[in-house]
Amino acid sequence: MTERVSAQQDGQRAITTAREVLSALIAAGIRDLVISPGSRSAPLAYAAAEAEAAGKLRVHVRIDERSASFMALGLTQATGAPTAIAATSGSAIGQMLPAVMEANHTGTPLLVLSADRPDELHGTGASQSTRQKTLFGEHVRAALNVPAGNSPATALDAALAALRGNAQAPAGPVQLNLQFRDPLTPEDDSRVETQAWTGIEPGDWASPGTQLSGTAWPQPTDAAVRRTVVVAGHAAGPEAQAFAQHLGLPLFAEPSSNARFSAHAIRHYRPLIAVGLERIERVVLFGRPTLSRPVGRLLAAAHIDSVIWEPAPAPWYEAGRRRETPVADPQQLVDFAGTAPRGWLEGWQQLDAQAQPIRAALQEPETLDGAAVAEEIWNARIPQLLLGSSNIVRDFDLAADPSVPGASTCHANRGLAGIDGTISTALGLAAGSGQHTVAVMGDITFAHDASSMLWTLGEQKPTVDVVVYNDGGGAIFSTLEHGQVDESRRYGNSVERLFATPQQMDLRALAEGYGWSYHRVLTRAELGSLLSSGTPGDLRLIEIPASRQALRAHHLELNKRLGELPWPAA
Repeated sequence: MTERVSAQQDGQRAITTAREVLSALIAAGIRDLVISPGSRSAPLAYAAAEAEAAGKLRVHVRIDERSASFMALGLTQATGAPTAIAATSGSAIGQMLPAVMEANHTGTPLLVLSADRPDELHGTGASQSTRQKTLFGEHVRAALNVPAGNSPATALDAALAALRGNAQAPAGPVQLNLQFRDPLTPEDDSRVETQAWTGIEPGDWASPGTQLSGTAWPQPTDAAVRRTVVVAGHAAGPEAQAFAQHLGLPLFAEPSSNARFSAHAIRHYRPLIAVGLERIERVVLFGRPTLSRPVGRLLAAAHIDSVIWEPAPAPWYEAGRRRETPVADPQQLVDFAGTAPRGWLEGWQQLDAQAQPIRAALQEPETLDGAAVAEEIWNARIPQLLLGSSNIVRDFDLAADPSVPGASTCHANRGLAGIDGTISTALGLAAGSGQHTVAVMGDITFAHDASSMLWTLGEQKPTVDVVVYNDGGGAIFSTLEHGQVDESRRYGNSVERLFATPQQMDLRALAEGYGWSYHRVLTRAELGSLLSSGTPGDLRLIEIPASRQALRAHHLELNKRLGELPWPAA
């Protein structure tokens, strides 16, 4: 029978509250805590040390709360169970906001344990005290407070329920604010190895909002013939691929959809949408489309009817704010899509086959441009793959081969598509999965989170490769409308300075300073060989020097050539 560490008859001392909180989380199936050092959170730290000594909790220490929270995000994505994050009061809690915002928009259940001063110290100018009980606003599913000296039981039950979500509300982040009054240390006769944690049976986390990947797709109830395409956005899951295959439909799958693994997936769908747009009659959307303007135009086209598969509440949009009609019934979804006319899938496959040599002809042989990096890493079938935002994820979207068997589990922080916390997320993915993890990013994304390479002494190192495609700045802006402004020189050097923001960094020195091994790669063969080598516990920084000077011209030429392809004759 599952037990909780019960409140002692000590007026609910701070350490007692902390023990009760962590024992309840463990019993619910939460096994990971990421904590940053601080005084007001000391009761949580001591209770965590006791639980860890009893083998009930995995504790990860990060000195930066921003890094800690993104690491927790990766841990949750890898394990499928919530991760708790603990920190002291004041600005430390504010550092968690970017990761909490990301978790809100991806439905990731993070539990923020925000240590706080008691009410009598608020408003007095006491050190590290601020109004933080509802700091995260609408970005958390619930903000709960436990006053100093009170039992946390009721708030804990509410927090766990909000983390899980239900049929009306998606899972997501929760704040549990814990007000601790002195003393903050354990009892004088207390020892780390003699606490009552052995009576707690760790539970298994179960969330009713977990997406089912085994939907049994029925046959259409009529013989309606429709030119339908399936769009698999971020986190669509393998059922998007199964749906497309079941009905013989073309599939436009982003890399982090984890649906991009069959002959139905059109590799170059993004530039090819322009060729077939007027022929498409219906769209079935799985997951969240985040990467491309062509998909945005497809979903906005007035002549196209669209639905979104939504068997559980979606965390990333507000009901009624999107054009697609939500559908939760498999039969209704199948009937909407209909039966593909003869040659519909084959037409898209032929276009895709024609696109491949055109794209290859625009690449310099043996040059490691973004597409070549994407191909090489995708083909390596790394167990856990994390793609940074901006250009890198779009290189994979264009070049990742859907026919590669046993492809990686692909992750990306697409909730808000920011560049923050990418290295931290990768460390969490690796620590949570216990698998080799490769994080691919540009140099600006790397610079934004470089301090997260600092690994805590005494903790087991995960196996992580951080691959930095170093083209000297934010290249994506040249492919957007800002590239035209830059070419015109109407604003002088403003685009380069204010958008591309080139930096001078010595990645080798950074790697050595943080205790990582450094590797500089110039060819596909070198990259492939390096990815297939290494040993468990390796932390490696792999730099790929590149240039972005011709990126805009290459991007425009490729889109022009592929957009001019004729629709295949019947």
